Amino acid sequence: MKRVYFEPSAKYYDESIIKIDEQICALLKRRREQSNSNPGFPGSGLLKNWAREYGLYEDLLRGLFSMLRDEETFRPIVEPNQYRKLLPVLKLVEKENNVYSVTFIKQYDNASVVNLNIDREIPSGPDERENRFHGFWELKISGDYYCRMTGGGGSDGHISYQFIVSPPLPDNLSGLELVFSENPNPFFDKRSGQEIAVLLD
Repeated sequence: MKRVYFEPSAKYYDESIIKIDEQICALLKRRREQSNSNPGFPGSGLLKNWAREYGLYEDLLRGLFSMLRDEETFRPIVEPNQYRKLLPVLKLVEKENNVYSVTFIKQYDNASVVNLNIDREIPSGPDERENRFHGFWELKISGDYYCRMTGGGGSDGHISYQFIVSPPLPDNLSGLELVFSENPNPFFDKRSGQEIAVLLD
């Protein structure tokens, strides 16, 4: 999926506020560092007070802090370029009647592509609809790797999710651990789903 960037129709900018805007950028950096990139979201009472005190719209503040809540969504998108090779993995984990598998990793010059496959039994009965729900998954790898889910699809009994990892993983995967975490609702911080660890050798 390609990100669409906002391009203002007018080129006007009041250069008398350059120093103010620079201070805003400095404060954003300080805010990120002090919160360890996990700022949360200010309550409605705080937003109302700040809006009243500084003559701002409450919805403007709500939108601003919603964007600041997760900076990673604005990280530049890496698209895999120049396919190099396929690394066999052939690992599976069975948990609560579900089978989670990673069969291979694709290597590119600038990234790696990891697929998580999930095979599950779908029971009939009142809980069937809940069990058919496809959640959102995150991938974490220790070290300076950024992992982004690009999509998923399948049937009730089988679904596959794709992740782009940058920079690319080493061709020698020995010792790396892939940790997949399910988040039924990506708009909430709490993760109440499964966590699957796949150790590579």
